[in-house]
Amino acid sequence: MTNIRDLAQMAGVSVTTVSRVLNQHPYVSEEKRKAVLEAIKVSNYHKNINAVHLSKGKTQLMGVVIPFSDHSYFAMLLKGIAKQALEHNYKLVLFQTEYIESKEMEALQMLKQKQIDSLIICSRSCDISIIEEHLQFGPIVLCEDNPRSKISSTFVNHYKIFSDALDYLYQKGHRQIGYCIGRRSGTNSQNRELAYQHFHKKYRLPYNSDYIIDQCLYFEDGERVITRIKEMDTPPSALLVTSDQVAAGIVISCQNQQLSIPDDIAIIGFDNEPIAKMLNITTIEIPLVEMGGNLFQQALNRALTNREISVKLIERGTV
Repeated sequence: MTNIRDLAQMAGVSVTTVSRVLNQHPYVSEEKRKAVLEAIKVSNYHKNINAVHLSKGKTQLMGVVIPFSDHSYFAMLLKGIAKQALEHNYKLVLFQTEYIESKEMEALQMLKQKQIDSLIICSRSCDISIIEEHLQFGPIVLCEDNPRSKISSTFVNHYKIFSDALDYLYQKGHRQIGYCIGRRSGTNSQNRELAYQHFHKKYRLPYNSDYIIDQCLYFEDGERVITRIKEMDTPPSALLVTSDQVAAGIVISCQNQQLSIPDDIAIIGFDNEPIAKMLNITTIEIPLVEMGGNLFQQALNRALTNREISVKLIERGTV
């Protein structure tokens, strides 16, 4: 394989001159530039990109860990990250983990081996202590509120969001409120559960664990939610649904089964996706693209920062 010294010998110039031509340095005579370019053409020379990365100490690659690539929440985060990556001439290495810890470890291992410059973890199953052990190898950013951690983060306050939404439903007259989530584990889910428990204590309401329905990720899960609720002796009168896609599935399922919204059941979705506007679903607007952009900037700038993103309730017709 031709190297830079071979090019210099073929062109009859110094290694420094070849390097200047390869890096488009302006201070090279036209005669020498043509000689180097001819040598490159004849030898079919290509840069050793690994050597370039080694010399610069960076790869211009940023890792992004997401559990699912086809979930709208993570797709919108990724959109914000990708937009910033394009503007800063970075390429993204995507790790779809499905919450398999070994897959997350592969991403951390690539950071350790300097195959990527930094890592954004949008959602995790790996213990926080393991992630902290890898901070010595490069910047890591989380999309969760973890104030005791030494890791930068961009997040929304899921405890406060849930508390405010539950209070809103209470003021609307609801006393039997359930919620739908993707999974019960994870920092964000734990904060939601804590808000739910505190809400019941605050208003001295009976706590019913059957009102918490997990594995709700996609539109089609809405039908399963309604089927389960119809089997209950005392079903909830309102649901917080942590995905507008699932909320939309619930709305359509209710229409198919002649359930009235909000009279039979009230719905609050999350994220304010276009489908929520189309179906007139009350929702919590979370600016996911903005969050993704901020995650990228934190990974790029390397300083330890934690930023909370503001949200707002969009009142429509399902409450």
